[in-house]
Amino acid sequence: MLTLGLGTLLFMQFKPSGKSRATPVNSGNDSVTKSFKIAYFEMDSVEAHFDMVKTVKDEIGAKNNELEKNVGDLDGKYKSKYESLASKTYTTQEEQEKAQEELRQYAETLKLQKDDFEQKYQDFVMRKNLAVKTRIEDFLKKFNSDSRYSYIISYEIGLFYFRDTTYNITNQLIKGLNEDYRNNKPAPEKK
Repeated sequence: MLTLGLGTLLFMQFKPSGKSRATPVNSGNDSVTKSFKIAYFEMDSVEAHFDMVKTVKDEIGAKNNELEKNVGDLDGKYKSKYESLASKTYTTQEEQEKAQEELRQYAETLKLQKDDFEQKYQDFVMRKNLAVKTRIEDFLKKFNSDSRYSYIISYEIGLFYFRDTTYNITNQLIKGLNEDYRNNKPAPEKK
């Protein structure tokens, strides 16, 4: 009897109350999991057919030509300075050393100018590429405003080994990007 009484007391002491029941864990069979879709687009096709990319490539090409011209001009200035100093006759070692120092300082100044041109070019390229990336991201937010896809990724060769073309949105993306770009073309950048 005593054992039965103690067993009942222990059972009542450690019995879980109805208020603290654990919530069942999602088994993964609900409708959220079933509607999980990943769309993709082929970045090389976007690069080949998106008008903004073509415009940006032209702008970068023009900026590269400008950089090459500026660097060529600086090289020409250095060559002229070198020839000018080399053609002079120096009567003392001190005059010759002074001319060499002048040429070295001139070369340093020109190198700083070249570095500045190249840095501005790299900043320009980075800004333009970022503008394209941002334009694509912003368009994809509008494109997927109905949340039909959980993810939209860019297909890159070597990164994915299989893709189901059912969810390939490349053509829709290019068409929409070009329409959006034509309707909302940014003003040309000032030099």
